[in-house]
Amino acid sequence: MIFGNPGASRRIDRRAFLASLAALTAMRLPARAEGEAAAAKAQATEDPGPQPPSAQFEEAFARIVGSGTPLDGRMTIELPEDAENGNIVPYKISAESPMTAEDHVARVHLLSTLNPQASVATFHFTPLSGKAVVSGRMRLAKTQDVVAVAVTSANVLLVARQTVIVGIGGCGTE
Repeated sequence: MIFGNPGASRRIDRRAFLASLAALTAMRLPARAEGEAAAAKAQATEDPGPQPPSAQFEEAFARIVGSGTPLDGRMTIELPEDAENGNIVPYKISAESPMTAEDHVARVHLLSTLNPQASVATFHFTPLSGKAVVSGRMRLAKTQDVVAVAVTSANVLLVARQTVIVGIGGCGTE
């Protein structure tokens, strides 16, 4: 084998080649160890999971619910359990309702427990909507619960909640 300058005709034997390969490998080991240490440190500082809701969420939730008690079961929220990118988290919210003039979902509020802005969106419905279903995409700053609260025309409150694990936050800093 000929190594080095193309014009040079220097031959390297097998021992010299293996010694060079060992030296190159030895130079790469410290860099690899540093990379693994950095990855372990990053993993140790990741979000430990859902944290207590922010004060802003508590205020927004109280403003919607007031002194009422939301009911579980007649409403669903579909979100990915693990969102790799918090910038584009798809959701689908649906509430069971006859959607008549006397009994229909009037509003659905979408809230996040740890975003810089807790109130993500409010959707308005009428009996002409036919169904109380909405879908879209939202941003999530970090791993947290997403809460949907529906208010019916008879002031009945419905709630659905789901935790989303966020890999890369999508809201920036406060």
